[in-house]
Amino acid sequence: MVLAAAGVLFVTSAQTSRGTDLRAEGGDLVGLVREESAAIAAEGARVAELRAEVDALARTRTTGGAALAEEAAAAELAPVVGTEAVQGPGLVVVLDDAPRDRPAPPGAGPNDLVVHQQDVQAVLNALWSAGAEAMTVMDQRIVATSAPRCVGNVLILQGRTYSPPYRIAAIGDPGAMRAALDAAPDLAVYRQYVAAYGLGYEVQQPATVVAPAYDGALALEHARPAQGAPA
Repeated sequence: MVLAAAGVLFVTSAQTSRGTDLRAEGGDLVGLVREESAAIAAEGARVAELRAEVDALARTRTTGGAALAEEAAAAELAPVVGTEAVQGPGLVVVLDDAPRDRPAPPGAGPNDLVVHQQDVQAVLNALWSAGAEAMTVMDQRIVATSAPRCVGNVLILQGRTYSPPYRIAAIGDPGAMRAALDAAPDLAVYRQYVAAYGLGYEVQQPATVVAPAYDGALALEHARPAQGAPA
C-alpha cells in the first residue's frame, strides 16, 4: 500500500509539472467546460451501470481455480487502486478563496486572493508523503491518473468542475498527516497568504473519513511509452 501511494504521488506530480498556474483566460472557455462537465457526469452514470453489468456477467462465466484467484487478487487490490469505497481515521483540509464581500488588502492582486492548482497539489503531496491510504478531492476519489486543473475560476477533476471551497479528505494517521502539512514548504507559503490576504485554510479531524469508489476508467487513453522505453 505504501508503494501504491508513492506511485500515485509521483504520477500526480508529473501530470501537473508542465505548469503551476491553473487559471486560464476566457469566460467562453469556462462556460464550455461547465457544459462538457454536465455531459460527462451523465455519461459517467451510464458507464457505471454498464460496468456493473459486465462484472456480473464475468462472475457468472468464470470458473476454475485460476479465475477465482484472479478475482481474489483484484478484490485485494481494489481499496489501494481506488475502485472500492473505504473509510477510516484521517483528516480533512479545506482551502478557500479570500472573501469577496470585503475590500481587498492593500497591494493584493487578483491572483493573490484565489486558491491555485499548486495549493491543492501541495496538500495532496503532503498527505501522500505522510502515508495517506486513500484520498478524495471534493467527491472524487484520487487515483493514479487523477490530476486537478483549473480553467478560469473553477477546478476540473476527472471531467467534473468545482468551485471553492475545495475539500480534500485523506484516510491515514491523523498525527503524521498533520505534521506533514505543517512541514510542507509550499503550504508554509500558502499560510502566509492566508494571514496576509484572507485565504481560507482549515484542517479538520472528523471521527471517520469516507472515500467513495472511483467509477471512471483506469486505463490511459492518450499516453504512449517514450521512445526507447519499455512498453
